[in-house]
Amino acid sequence: MTTSLVPGEAPVSLDEARGWLRLGASIDDAVVAGLVRAAANICEAFVGQWLIVRAAEELLPAGAGEMRLSARPVVAVDNATLLSAEGAESEVAEAGRRLRVATDGTGWLSIDGADGAAKIRVRYRAGMAADANAIPEAIRHGILRMMQHLHDARDGEGGAPPAMIAALWQPWRRVGLGSGR
Repeated sequence: MTTSLVPGEAPVSLDEARGWLRLGASIDDAVVAGLVRAAANICEAFVGQWLIVRAAEELLPAGAGEMRLSARPVVAVDNATLLSAEGAESEVAEAGRRLRVATDGTGWLSIDGADGAAKIRVRYRAGMAADANAIPEAIRHGILRMMQHLHDARDGEGGAPPAMIAALWQPWRRVGLGSGR
């Protein structure tokens, strides 16, 4: 399972979201911030990539060959630690690990000397852009529209999200159909 060690920066600012919803006062800031986070999560799930670079941690079963990292696009591996069944930990030197990033952003990690380890804890960074300003405008616009859809449907009314949202995000969608090797 992949977890983000930090929540990450929002790809759309609170002021921008409030302006899109035509809300003046900051009374509903917590609600709007939650809608932005939800819309960004939906976008990341749709495109199959993290939007803004953030830290990730993943526990992988130890084995021979390349291990697939879950979050995409992988930017770098910060460290890898071998974990024994008894609980002993041994950090893998940078020379003992190799990262290969496929064209779709999937990271494949190889570890030398993982014999005897039960699991490998990998800490790495993944994301499309360094900050919100580097996110493509079409993605940001789709997030605003998804946020508006969620806001309008907050009382349980409303149908499916507008097709325009998927059209805005589609060029960045990464869907794997095989091993990706």
